Amino acid sequence: MAVTDEAILRIKAMIRSGELQPGDRLPPEKELSDALGLSRSSLREAVKALEVIRVLDVRQGDGTYVTSLTPDLLLDAMSFLVDIHQDSSALELFEVRRILEPAAMTLAARRAKPSDVEHLLGLLAQVHGTTSVDDLVDHDRVFHRYIAELTGNAYLVGLLETVSSGTLLARVWRGLTEEGAVERTLTEHHAIVDALGKGDAALAAAQLSVHIDGVARWLRG
Repeated sequence: MAVTDEAILRIKAMIRSGELQPGDRLPPEKELSDALGLSRSSLREAVKALEVIRVLDVRQGDGTYVTSLTPDLLLDAMSFLVDIHQDSSALELFEVRRILEPAAMTLAARRAKPSDVEHLLGLLAQVHGTTSVDDLVDHDRVFHRYIAELTGNAYLVGLLETVSSGTLLARVWRGLTEEGAVERTLTEHHAIVDALGKGDAALAAAQLSVHIDGVARWLRG
């Protein structure tokens, strides 16, 4: 194992054990390198790597701190990768959505209350035949995020939001070029909510799969 990798694992172990908590300041470099039995150079490289993935926050003149370690923050690195590859990997991202979102729907259906179904119906009522493409895509984003939030899993919400953002351009382009895109999206969303309202998790997940597959099929041409 590379010395830098070992340093990363040592710092991660300190965080996992609770020795370092979110918001804590790391000990001075020399003190920490001595405690870990590592060179200061390898420790510096480890800190740089952990800063990139938002585990550590290096503040010039102040020190190095553990970040909040919240899911949205830790998923920033993945979001960056999705952003720079979105043109070439949209279909792959739809495949990821096709795997994750129905599973999230199954979990959400177990926890959804009648008030949640009413809220989703309220979202659907805001969309109609004259809705612009931008508003349609925004509605789609809010709709899917609300379902994800019903899972109660912050990591899943962040992951789905990141993956979904990488398919945004494809969804906009479909709305601009495919006739009846608004009506089709609204119909598919209604089918999802109807199944959710009946408490049929399997049907809701299946309807969601159909909804995602529709855009992927269009993208494949």
